[in-house]
Order: sequence, then structure tokens, then C-alpha cells
Amino acid sequence: MDWTTRITSMLGIKYPIIQGGLAYLAYSDLAAAVSNAGGLGQITAMSLNNEEELVEEIRKVRMKTDRPFGVNFAIGQHGRPFEHMVQAAVEAEVPVISMTGGNPKPILDMLEHTPIKKLVLVAAKRQAVKAEELGADAVMVVGQEGGGHLGRNDTGTMVLIPQVVDAVSIPVIASGGIGDGRGLMAAFSLGAEGIEMGTRFIATKECVHAHHVYKQALIEAGDGDTVVIKRTLGAPARALKNTWTEQILEAEEQNPSYENIKHLISGEANKAYIYEGKKENGFGWAGQIAASIDDCPNVETLIDSLIGQAEQIRNRWKGE
Repeated sequence: MDWTTRITSMLGIKYPIIQGGLAYLAYSDLAAAVSNAGGLGQITAMSLNNEEELVEEIRKVRMKTDRPFGVNFAIGQHGRPFEHMVQAAVEAEVPVISMTGGNPKPILDMLEHTPIKKLVLVAAKRQAVKAEELGADAVMVVGQEGGGHLGRNDTGTMVLIPQVVDAVSIPVIASGGIGDGRGLMAAFSLGAEGIEMGTRFIATKECVHAHHVYKQALIEAGDGDTVVIKRTLGAPARALKNTWTEQILEAEEQNPSYENIKHLISGEANKAYIYEGKKENGFGWAGQIAASIDDCPNVETLIDSLIGQAEQIRNRWKGE
């Protein structure tokens, strides 16, 4: 079937499927695998130490695929300077840059006179409208079901996507609670022209940096096994529930300040879980879709299965 949308045409990809930025996990193996399977793979830029490492990771992706890929910039509340990293990506002539977790204007300004396609993650209608005004080519819209950083309003994907579709003229990519062909078709029904998946791509063979304990926890997760942390900081984010996240929530209740909980929500605590498998001495991001994950296939198998399921739904809608 023809899966052409404005997103596939804009990005030069076969299927309207984008792999999320995935802090500390989205490197060349995963990005290239997603791109080779017909989607858009991405590298996580700000999890790298410097622009030299970023350029090297871009080189590795290009060794593994000749298809389009993206570089994601997570620019958060407590992030470090990123302009030099963006400049390195521009000089490397990457096809796509996406922005998450902060004000995208500085990056969009840097990309204004380049051919690089610009994707901005938003979690509210007003953010989407502003992103379009600033020059975004498309918005990725995440509902409260998603993993990692979310919006402050607890608005679900089912409600949020149509609001944004009605408010902007640029293409909308749905994110949050999507992990199979049913999610893709639901996103289309809401007016989106593509999907972004993060958590589902962690439980794949090519996500080589994710510890098997982390992947197994995603597979075993059930309904209610994720929790939103950092809400008191104004930066809510969803992670797998464990004793560590319980400590975070207790600390937030006792003294809701960044200084009080920064050691609990640090990158080091995140890496202790996702790299070393210390599931009670750190935390791992995960969306509610984890409750529907029951295997760890390779990326090509995952995308083929997703598209096959979506095509079955399409045929059923047609009465075939």
C-alpha cells in the first residue's frame, strides 16, 4: 500500500515512522536500523560529550545507511550550551534536526537558511502554533502517555492531536502511547500524518546500549507500571515505577526543589539503570505503551509487523 504523506515526502522516507531521540540510547546502530527499515532514525546529540563525538556518530550512521536520518537536540531546563553541537550538525549536512524539551527558537534561527528539515516536539496546542510561527516544518505532538518529558496539562494523545491538527497548517506527527499498527492508524484517524515512537524502539535488538534488564522490565511492565516524576519542578516525565522513582516522589513531596532531588534525577542515575541494569539504584524512562510490549525483535521485523497490522486495518475499513 502507498504510505505517502506530507511527512514521508518531506523527509524522504518510505513509512511515516520516526524514532524518538532517546537520551543515552539513540546512536548509530539504532538510527541506521530504523532508517534502513523505512522510517527515520535519529541520533541523540546532547547525550554526547562534544561536537567531535557527534560528527563521529553521524559518520557511523552514514556508513550503515544511505537513507535519511535525523539528529535530536534535547534542550532542557538544566541543559548545557548546545549551539556548537547544532553548528557541527549543520556543517555535517544532516537531513533532519529535531528539537525537544525546551525553547526551539535558537536552533530554528540557526537552521533558517539551510535545507535541513526542522521538527519540534510539543505537548500543547499553543506550543505547536508557536513552533509553526518560528519556522518548524512539522510538529511532533506528545500526549501524557509518552515516556520521558511530557506536557504539564496531562492531556492525552487522543485529545491533543486533533486540537493541534486544527490549529496548524504544517504536518503533525503523533507521539505518546503508540507502539504498533493500531496506533499508527489511530493517529491517522486523528489527523496526524506520521508517528513518533520512543519506548517501543528501546525493546529492539539494535538498541544495543540498553541493558537487557531494562528491556526485560519494559516487556514485563503492565498497566500502572509507569509513574510521572519531576512534576513539582514543572518538568513532568514518565519512567518505569521502582523503588528509585518512589524515592523521587517522596523527595518531591517533602521538599519540591531541584537542589533536593537533583542527585535522584541525574543522568548518572538514569545511566545506572539503562546501561548497567541497576533497576533499584536508578531509573529508566518509559511510556505507558510498555504495557503492550511483549517481545524484543529486530527493528526491521518490528516495522514490518507494524505496517502489516496497519494494512490489515486499512483493508478491514475498506470492507476487504
